[in-house]
Amino acid sequence: MGQGLWRVARNQHLQQEAYSEPGYLSREQSRRVTSGNISHSSHRKQAQGGIDIYHLLKARKSKEQEGFINLEMLPPELSFTILSYLNATDLCLASCVWQDLANDELLWQGLCKSTWGHCSIYNKNPPLGFSFRKLYMQLDEGSLTFNANPEEGVSYFMSKGILDDSPKEIAKFIFCTRTLNWKKLRIYLDERRDVLDDLVTLHNFRNQFLPNALREFFRHIHAPEERGEYLETLITKFSHRFCACNPDLMRELGLSPDAVYVLCYSLILLSIDLTSPHVKNKMSKREFIRNTRRAAQNISEDFVGHLYDNIYLIGHVAA
Repeated sequence: MGQGLWRVARNQHLQQEAYSEPGYLSREQSRRVTSGNISHSSHRKQAQGGIDIYHLLKARKSKEQEGFINLEMLPPELSFTILSYLNATDLCLASCVWQDLANDELLWQGLCKSTWGHCSIYNKNPPLGFSFRKLYMQLDEGSLTFNANPEEGVSYFMSKGILDDSPKEIAKFIFCTRTLNWKKLRIYLDERRDVLDDLVTLHNFRNQFLPNALREFFRHIHAPEERGEYLETLITKFSHRFCACNPDLMRELGLSPDAVYVLCYSLILLSIDLTSPHVKNKMSKREFIRNTRRAAQNISEDFVGHLYDNIYLIGHVAA
């Protein structure tokens, strides 16, 4: 204990002596030297004819103009590019300062189409007095209504002329929109099977590995939390769509929609087994191959092994 305290005291004493030697500068002295070097280098750049950006900007600003640059003084293309990075709330605030710029139709059109990728009104001649800023407000209100009551939300969109009363148009709207509550959307699709059919056909699974295609499918159409008739319907529709998108692969592997259905169920069960903290004895690759080939005998062992590897490395197919 005494030797440890003695070493600490000695180290502190040596550090004080070292920093007090002429080879070391005090903080104030080093600051002066640094500022002198910066000042000298800036003067040298100016003497050589270089451009000092800091002094150039400082010279352009008067004391009354210090702060954010006025966008109206910039070229219109640059101003619109800056404003295009704002969301709707910030763009409304910007319109209080730069009314003509922030209320530009192209900016609000970009906001509408980036959030709601498809609306029937996009492909129609705009009515008198139409503006994309007003359309954005209606789309936002309709989405909030949908997230509270899906039927009322869809009715609102139709009453405003935003959506046509067509299952295909509603399916395209759902497919291209990310602001809808997935729980409400699941309830709506369970009730509107005609919209669900059109929504499934919008997916293109060509040349996709089966687990990756299933993940993409469940990103748009969320799986129910419990097994039941709705989950069976989803897997059945996915199996037929996957086979329709990959006829050559199905012929090569000798798979049918029924076989793909079995594989999908096996992948979901394997996902739960490998990711659930409640399952202590995880299914091995050998067990998965044996169980799957027992249900679908025409599937090769290598293909089933690749399915297991995908779930093991990437994760749940319906998370």
